[in-house]
Amino acid sequence: MAEGLPLADELSVVYARMSGLLLSEETVGTAVELITALAADAIPGAVGAGVTLIDERGGRTTSGASDPVVEKADSMQYELDEGPCLVAWEQRALVRVDEIGSDGRWPRWSQAVEPLGLHASLSAPLVAGDRSLGAVKVYARRPGAFDRHAEHLLVMFAAQAAILLANVQSVDSARRLSDGLKDALRSRDLIATAKGIVMARDGIAEEAAFAVLVAGAQREHKTLRDAAHCLVRSTVRRGR
Repeated sequence: MAEGLPLADELSVVYARMSGLLLSEETVGTAVELITALAADAIPGAVGAGVTLIDERGGRTTSGASDPVVEKADSMQYELDEGPCLVAWEQRALVRVDEIGSDGRWPRWSQAVEPLGLHASLSAPLVAGDRSLGAVKVYARRPGAFDRHAEHLLVMFAAQAAILLANVQSVDSARRLSDGLKDALRSRDLIATAKGIVMARDGIAEEAAFAVLVAGAQREHKTLRDAAHCLVRSTVRRGR
């Protein structure tokens, strides 16, 4: 992406691709992969990028990296529990490192990353509303590679990416909840059908029929749903 273009032009294609992802309702993992690739392309001087999403309890849930070197640099932050990406998330602030090897803020991480050939980084928080989702970060091989223009660009990029990720997370959560409810309803209907078969077969009341189903499931070391499914399936087969 040409550095001389106006900021709006630099981001327009990025925003369009992000909007397309939201409209297609992709998963959170796919969104992270796309944002990682776009960040590496959108920020002048970057040779790689990474995204880390952190849940509300502080557990790292999803991460993505543009290449193995960035993945290693990021994994060292998680392993050592220190580094600019984590600070960007915790403090909801942009963090710039001009020379990783001589930066004294995270000595263990800096020492671990220096052999990777990465000498500068820029990390921005992913904030949507009152939620701090994580951070997006870019790396460079040249010390001092990121200037104020790169800072401004990454902050704008992170703001848009956070909105996308929050929306995709909502869609993903809603889909999982919907699938769970559908499974629960299917199980309920299946058990009700099996209970009706036992009532008709044994001439007993509803509560007694349910007790028979539970006892059969325990005896066969099956879940109640599986026991009901087997009973319904065998009854259907006999009726053919």
